[in-house]
Amino acid sequence: MAEHGDERSGTPSQWGYGAERLPTTLDELVGPTSGQVELPLHLAWSGLRVFDIGDVKLLLGMYRIVLNNGSRYDFVQYLDGELLVRHWPILRKMLGRGVRRTWEEAFPELLPSAAA
Repeated sequence: MAEHGDERSGTPSQWGYGAERLPTTLDELVGPTSGQVELPLHLAWSGLRVFDIGDVKLLLGMYRIVLNNGSRYDFVQYLDGELLVRHWPILRKMLGRGVRRTWEEAFPELLPSAAA
């Protein structure tokens, strides 16, 4: 599990995607639920940077960018907990295994079995 850091030392990898990046609860995710959002360059350095939250394709694209490239601060600022849970069944297919596993281990409500 190199994605989660060095298991022998218990320290997160500087290159991996560890749970220390995540909020404590999904309730902390209080990002916008409507309107347009412009992501900063440190998240979206090429291509589309302005996303209309009302357009599901654009919302999913924005969430994918933030989930892959963001920090705890970015997650809280740009993601909404309810929207994340609602769209997770599709989003999880758009994310790498490390990102998906880290979020689902931290938040069991995101697991596919939780949706059933």
